[in-house]
Amino acid sequence: MDWDKLRIFHAVADAGSLTHAGDSLHLSQSAVSRQIRGLEESLNTTLFHRHARGLILTEQGELLFDATRAMVKRLDTATARIRDSEEEVFGELRVTTTTGFGSLWLAPRLTKFYEKFPDLRIDLILEERVLDLPMREADVAIRLKEPSQADLIRKRLMSVRMRMYGSPDYLDRTGRLETIKDISKHRLICQNPSAPQVSAGASLVQEVLSHEVASLLTVNSYFGVLQAVINGLGIGVLPDYLVEDFPTLERVLPEIESQEVPVFLAFPEELRHSKRIAAFRDFVQEEIITHRRRLREQRPDEAGDQH
Repeated sequence: MDWDKLRIFHAVADAGSLTHAGDSLHLSQSAVSRQIRGLEESLNTTLFHRHARGLILTEQGELLFDATRAMVKRLDTATARIRDSEEEVFGELRVTTTTGFGSLWLAPRLTKFYEKFPDLRIDLILEERVLDLPMREADVAIRLKEPSQADLIRKRLMSVRMRMYGSPDYLDRTGRLETIKDISKHRLICQNPSAPQVSAGASLVQEVLSHEVASLLTVNSYFGVLQAVINGLGIGVLPDYLVEDFPTLERVLPEIESQEVPVFLAFPEELRHSKRIAAFRDFVQEEIITHRRRLREQRPDEAGDQH
């Protein structure tokens, strides 16, 4: 099968338009149309339905698009491996992690990474959905649980616990909690229990909610929970890695916390020798060592269970 025709078919299927595909391929619309007709004739099938709003794949077209999509991802992986220099780090690195960890811990530290590797382009993908690394949805992931996908190299980075925090101003105004029963005088701020999140965090929230809470504010990310806590809306359930970057947060009821949540870095086996991956992995590990050291200096009583 003619690869040029497949390449053009993939661009058309991805764009849903002959014109847009032609623009991306630097070909005229008529040239793209001829290639698609030639491919359909060689396969003796129709790949697209022509519609007023554009092109829609037929069932046969969907099957071929699935195949070309997998081929493109494999080619992207091969290209990345070939371009990884033994001495230089450049190109694009797609990093995926949760919205909370990515926005609150990772993103603020990337300035140092760019200072060291200015030619590397990072695509930071923040979402709770677990992306498929072997299928090249991302190059490297930081996940708050051990990855279950096969063919991944994984490295445990540290452990996180969910704890309760408040702003000093809020606690001065409303009073500090002596026991969990005092939550009846406060607003609890947490991730929505039905939202995707680590099970340990959800369990802690359910435990606190089993007591009479005066008011409840749920947010779909820890970034939102943090903003509400900082602005004095109530007591928030937050990950303990925040205490270094937000030292004014005051821990509430220190005896109450979640189970330990492991944090893993993972990437596909086929990128084992990638210089981009190695540079990012080493950077994150160095930052975690620094993070632990600062925690020990700031709050020695809370740094002991950062593994």
